[in-house]
Amino acid sequence: MKLPIVGFMPSDVIAAWIFTFVVGAIITIYVLKRRKLPLIWDYMRTTNHRKIGTLYLLFGFVFFLRAGIDALLMRSQLALPNNHFWLIQGEKYNEVFTTHGTIMIFFAAMPMLLGLMNVAVPLQIGARDLAFPYLNAIGFWLFFAGGVFFNLSFFFNQAPSVGWTGYAPLSTEYTPGPNTNFYVFGVQVSGLGTILTAINLIVTILRHRAPGMKLTRMPLFPWAALFTSWLILIAFTVLAIALYLMMFERQFGAAFFSGDEGDPVYWQHLFWIFGHPEVYILALPAFGIFSDIITTFSKKRIFGYPAMVVSLALIGFLGLMVWAHHMFTVGLGAMANTFFAITTMMIAIPTGVKVFNWLFTMRGGIIRFTTPMLFALGFIPSFVMGGVTGVMLSVSAADFQYHDTHFVVAHFHYVIISSTILGIFAGIYYWFPKITGYLLDEKLGKWHFWLFLFGFHMTFLPMHLTGLNGMQRRAYVYYAGEGLTALNFTSTVGAFLMGISMLFFFWNLYKTFRFKPIAGNDPWDGRTLEWTQASPSPENTFEPMPVVHTSDPYWFAKKSGHAMITTDDVRPMPPSPQTILPFLTGILMISLSFGMVYHWFWLAVLSGAGVFAIMFIRNVSDERIKMEKGEKIHE
Repeated sequence: MKLPIVGFMPSDVIAAWIFTFVVGAIITIYVLKRRKLPLIWDYMRTTNHRKIGTLYLLFGFVFFLRAGIDALLMRSQLALPNNHFWLIQGEKYNEVFTTHGTIMIFFAAMPMLLGLMNVAVPLQIGARDLAFPYLNAIGFWLFFAGGVFFNLSFFFNQAPSVGWTGYAPLSTEYTPGPNTNFYVFGVQVSGLGTILTAINLIVTILRHRAPGMKLTRMPLFPWAALFTSWLILIAFTVLAIALYLMMFERQFGAAFFSGDEGDPVYWQHLFWIFGHPEVYILALPAFGIFSDIITTFSKKRIFGYPAMVVSLALIGFLGLMVWAHHMFTVGLGAMANTFFAITTMMIAIPTGVKVFNWLFTMRGGIIRFTTPMLFALGFIPSFVMGGVTGVMLSVSAADFQYHDTHFVVAHFHYVIISSTILGIFAGIYYWFPKITGYLLDEKLGKWHFWLFLFGFHMTFLPMHLTGLNGMQRRAYVYYAGEGLTALNFTSTVGAFLMGISMLFFFWNLYKTFRFKPIAGNDPWDGRTLEWTQASPSPENTFEPMPVVHTSDPYWFAKKSGHAMITTDDVRPMPPSPQTILPFLTGILMISLSFGMVYHWFWLAVLSGAGVFAIMFIRNVSDERIKMEKGEKIHE
């Protein structure tokens, strides 16, 4: 196969090339003029958790913007009946909603949450870094490689068009070109990095907590990160297996999901065993963020801490048990549909517990309506609305009516945006001092919040009605007289309001880095250990290490007027080497993926050999071997 760089290119791809060259030139001039090359070189080689977290947030946000532009293109096409906006119709519309969904799930929302976990979890539990800093860098650069590789498909006019679910046989028999291969390898490489990061977080939380910080004294965000990591380990392993099977079917003619031997329902089972827990992989960290923010800005201990932890565990467990409610219309039978309907409804119980506990935490508290708190408050009613429509969809008989309509799209976005996206922005505003040392502007932050929230409801609330009126999801056109025009136009206006709200966020970032308002160690009058450290958090944290005797230890130390007890008798800090090897691994994985997609197997073999060579170099140069030898000599 040949790269289709030369030849016919649609105008949207040409516009993207021009935009990318212009932005790239501006960034290059800025970097050279401000002499930022040493800073970039430092971040390319870093294994420090805060810097890795910053990279996750930065590139996750870039992908978020790209997927957001896709959403605006779709809403522009749907604004009016029988519309012909630019060329966003037919196959191009299929490509746009595929890249929008895939990027938002795999390359934007989840990486930004992993970024917040990288920044905040070690600081909250008193760990000096993640347990395996080198592995952490590998995880990030694999995510980066997968994201860049997937996005390059658009620039070659070969974007996949099979939806973010990649349903067979559409993704196997009916799309034989390279387009769908970009989906397979992009998601696979990125997913591998996500699994490595999840293992790292599990070991860190279980083995590297500060002295005295029992699990029962741990803040709720690390608890949420722990359950999320277990979900990632299980769900992404299943997705990796499914993608390997699809790769063999597409590249080498196997027949797992199509043909006489295969069955497309197998793909649906494997995908949704991953896909439904993915909803909770996105939501659980946000629950942890909201819990910490609500306690800080209510000046109260979390209400019902044990119930909050148990409900997190139950949500995670039940999230693994309900995948087939996405397949009610497949024909699994009444017994299967009934079982999955009941287990789906059961998730409403622990979720309801969390909602009431957040409300009871605020009851009688001294509430400060800061920007992070507004994002947390905006989440509660929005998420409840998404949960109610989720219960409606869990009624298997009714689901036959709602299935594959805009009602499902509205429900999905109410759950994901209200929890994940609001949670990400809440976390960014809350922990921005620990990332940069500066405070974001509160006035601009509130403009950002209100415009985003108003635009969000204006976009997706009408979509419930268009769905109930019979508008199918993935449809790129409707006609006048169907009673859908006003509702669709309202949704489009709401989507652009959400887009405008991001301009306030950009303005806020520019103003903050222009005037550099110093945050100090504890700008929010916090309760947990991260606020004992400098802003931004240094690479050598917790020297000396605090000893924890209660939950919210920093808060109670401040209230008692005594400094926290510290100790030097702690587990050795994991070494955080500066190395370019993780970055090179990511580059080689992009090269390997190109080789597989275009059947340049010589390139794939050379790239794979390069990855193994890096693994060998790492094996013989691991700094922990030198440390162990040094300790033995010392003994």
